[in-house]
Amino acid sequence: MQTAANVASVAYVIQLAVAPVFLLTGVGAILAVLTNRLARVVDRFRVLSDLSSQEQSVCKQEMTTLSHRARWVHWAVSLCTVSALLICIVVAALFVGSEISMDPSRAISLLFISAMLALILGLLCFLREIFLATGSIETRTK
Repeated sequence: MQTAANVASVAYVIQLAVAPVFLLTGVGAILAVLTNRLARVVDRFRVLSDLSSQEQSVCKQEMTTLSHRARWVHWAVSLCTVSALLICIVVAALFVGSEISMDPSRAISLLFISAMLALILGLLCFLREIFLATGSIETRTK
């Protein structure tokens, strides 16, 4: 009977771990979007850097904006990655707590709250980068 109880306990922990794993998938998708945006910013910056010095002086404002955008995307990627790592630790803590028959609920709560705060901050950085990108489009059309 002890084996059946262990299997049920592990099955329950797996059920608890499914939601954070889906969240981890969503954060991974966000990270893919962010890294693609960073790559585009870097590529555009390289194109402008290869221009002659006279042409670069005309594009100086755009290069400054690209630099700011890259910094904001960097922070967004860093914070979303921290969020993903914390979510992974939550899943691991669920299993470790189950195996050593310990109640990790307080630690898991703190880790999950930290993961959500990191994700929120990462998304706010992403929002700021989007604001800079759209602001530079409006500037060019005037």
